[in-house]
Amino acid sequence: MSNTEIEYSEIINSCFEIFSKKNSDYGTSWKILRLPSITDQIFIKAQRIRTLQENGFSRVEEGQVSEFIGIINYCVMALILTKSGETGDSLEDLQASYSKEISEVKELLFNKNHDYGEAWREMRVSSMTDIILMKLLRIKQIEDNNGKTLISEGIRAGYQDIINYSVFCLIKLRNVQIQQIQQ
Repeated sequence: MSNTEIEYSEIINSCFEIFSKKNSDYGTSWKILRLPSITDQIFIKAQRIRTLQENGFSRVEEGQVSEFIGIINYCVMALILTKSGETGDSLEDLQASYSKEISEVKELLFNKNHDYGEAWREMRVSSMTDIILMKLLRIKQIEDNNGKTLISEGIRAGYQDIINYSVFCLIKLRNVQIQQIQQ
């Protein structure tokens, strides 16, 4: 197993654990949201990350890590909602849907990662944050066009890419934290 695969699995396992616990606490209340509302929630989290990066501090305890985890989990929720009617409301059904969506996203990641030679490892977290925001603006435009595109991949591909960029950011942030501890 490659480092990327191990790191990816560790990040996703943490996200999955939080998703499961929150769904135990709140049930499927998030299913009431329309897709554009989830997109806006993801946008809020990404914009907060950018603000934290620019300001260098926060007035609320939660930092970038919790926001990236939230982005990943909201993207999975959005992917689940795009297949409305296919997921039951039990915790087991939601966990199975989460795992299925992540499996597709992970496959996409490793295909792209192979082709791009892990270029993300040389990118800045701030640049990946900007790319996430750009992808969100694209998704919002597609939503405003009632899901119709002329040439673009579409909404699902956007959410999948956002998940992968968020995982990359979490890996990089964790590696920086490990380096700081070792010094």
